[in-house]
Amino acid sequence: MWRDLEEVGRDDDSGGYHRFAWTRTDSDLREWFVGECEQRGLDVTTDRVGNQWAWWGDPDAAVAAGDPGVVIGSHLDSVPDGGAFDGPLGVVGALAALDDLRERGFQPSRPIGVVNFTDEEGSRFGVACAGSRVLTGALSPDRARSLTDRDGVSMADAMRSAGRDPGHLGRDDDTLARIGTFVEMHIEQGRALVDLGHAVGVGSDIWPHGRWRFDVPGEANHAGTTRLEDREDAMLGLAATIIAARRAAEDHGCVATVGKVEIVPGGVNAIASCATGWLDARGTDADAVLRVVSDVRQAVHDVDGLMTQESWTPTTDFDPVLARRLAVRLGDAPVLGTGAGHDAGILANDGVRTAMLFVRNPTGVSHSPDEWAAADDCLAGVAALSDVVSDLAGGGG
Repeated sequence: MWRDLEEVGRDDDSGGYHRFAWTRTDSDLREWFVGECEQRGLDVTTDRVGNQWAWWGDPDAAVAAGDPGVVIGSHLDSVPDGGAFDGPLGVVGALAALDDLRERGFQPSRPIGVVNFTDEEGSRFGVACAGSRVLTGALSPDRARSLTDRDGVSMADAMRSAGRDPGHLGRDDDTLARIGTFVEMHIEQGRALVDLGHAVGVGSDIWPHGRWRFDVPGEANHAGTTRLEDREDAMLGLAATIIAARRAAEDHGCVATVGKVEIVPGGVNAIASCATGWLDARGTDADAVLRVVSDVRQAVHDVDGLMTQESWTPTTDFDPVLARRLAVRLGDAPVLGTGAGHDAGILANDGVRTAMLFVRNPTGVSHSPDEWAAADDCLAGVAALSDVVSDLAGGGG
């Protein structure tokens, strides 16, 4: 499975991945998922948003009996020039865990589902975890349809081009009712497990985090003929805002990043008439993160700009009883929090009993072509996931 996925959306020069929602590459990934699931005799469905679900057993009969299923999986899309493991490890690992369970002759007492969430990274339309957010109603259908990529293509039009009807977007209670427990396996995006000397850990919580857009005005003019004192250069306001974000993060013990900017008109020999940037702010304490945002908002105001919130996710606590149970089941695996957002967090905030497993990342690098995990650690993750699912779907509840 890993070899089949390895070249899909991969840049030959950098080795990084460009797997964005509702593109030809995304379609190839979705077809791969369906093919792998059908080979295993799983029943594949797609919800109102486009998330893909494959079931071993009858999820609707389980709902009727008051004993909904256990779901595992993750996502297949990437950030621009991203790594191979962020997302796909959880999907491939989920299918491999099912193979392991079947080879052992395991017979589940409740259905087991494998999910491929769409548009988790938000790389094309700017809102992370869009698939799970729309599924749970955290992102409204109208706003989702109106989101646009850097070429001005709306999500609605992109979905139509991919053969999907954007009119179906919306919270999907039938799909959510089938999920009794969700366990997402993911590469760790940090070095905690390296320092602790463990191949697999259990998630405790996701830090509060959000994204904000800011627009800084300027005046277009000639780069060679306009005197410095006559310039209104949007780039100066952009630079001041980026520096303010770094200082605010240091002051309040958080992290803040401006990793995407757009410049108008964008010519080497033209003074910028507008600069747009996106702030990503995160931290262990929600109030501290919001103080960072307040400081950056003031910096934007000082350069006559405008700042608007695009997403905000408060602290997400995974089910503590379930986390401890899984940690004990896995031989007292370490329990750790993360600053990275995940679909598991969106489901947890909607009331779904949710847990995460993290696989050791020897360098701590993620969202980069250098992202990596050793094969033995990935297999340890599969074994852990298999063990957890056998417990949850085998009568342990």
